[in-house]
Amino acid sequence: MTNEKIMIVEDEKIVALDIKDSLEHFGYSVPCMADSGEDAIKFIDQYRPDLILMDIVLKGKIDGIEAAKEIRDNYNIPVIYLTAYSDEKTLQRAKLTEPFGHILKPFDERELRTNIEIALYKQEKEKEKQFDREKCVNSLLDNIGDAVISTDINGNIKYINPLAEALTGYTKKEALGCRITNVFKIVCEEERVVEDPIRKVLREGAFFGLEDNTTLISKNNTRIPLDIIGSPVTNKKNEIIGAVIIFYDITDRKEIERSFHSYDISYC
Repeated sequence: MTNEKIMIVEDEKIVALDIKDSLEHFGYSVPCMADSGEDAIKFIDQYRPDLILMDIVLKGKIDGIEAAKEIRDNYNIPVIYLTAYSDEKTLQRAKLTEPFGHILKPFDERELRTNIEIALYKQEKEKEKQFDREKCVNSLLDNIGDAVISTDINGNIKYINPLAEALTGYTKKEALGCRITNVFKIVCEEERVVEDPIRKVLREGAFFGLEDNTTLISKNNTRIPLDIIGSPVTNKKNEIIGAVIIFYDITDRKEIERSFHSYDISYC
């Protein structure tokens, strides 16, 4: 028995119910059905389906192809088209959304089941590849000589390496999911709060340094002078989806600067 959830997007209720019966017979669950592209997109956050069976002609202002494009751009959920339309123009539009399958109506249960199993298998393999890539990147970041924090576009922490844990005083368990400003607390001269580095990345792109004398205040109130680099994280469409903040302790450099300044004064 499988546990995958499949959303049906079909504007003909009888057809939708027939598909639902077939899916439940295969062992899948059908948490919701939609008859418009707008509802399909709205239901994703609520039901989190593992796969979507999408008709092309739907009620509402957007058709199944437009809905599938938005789902591809914003969610990592495979879509299989179920449609009676096989004209060249429709097929070319559908191809651009990179579907995991395209089944022409009428179809039999074996064809439906085979396409679903292949799509779910391909999706699982893609997740494994993504996990391996992330694991490799995180392993590299864990061992570099600088502190690293990465966030989503809203500034919520998605990754923090061991050196960043040590400098901020927050463990990975404490930091993940928190706003970066609640973990990476920085001020400058006269205790003035420094601009949120994520906002600066979103506004300017990559930056090197925030303000002079930027200081990190750790969880135990230790004050650590820092240099900071910020860089955007982008998706395949070159849209910013997050940020990486790299920072390093410059206490030794500050001590040398103070010593040098003191030496100049005494010499004069």
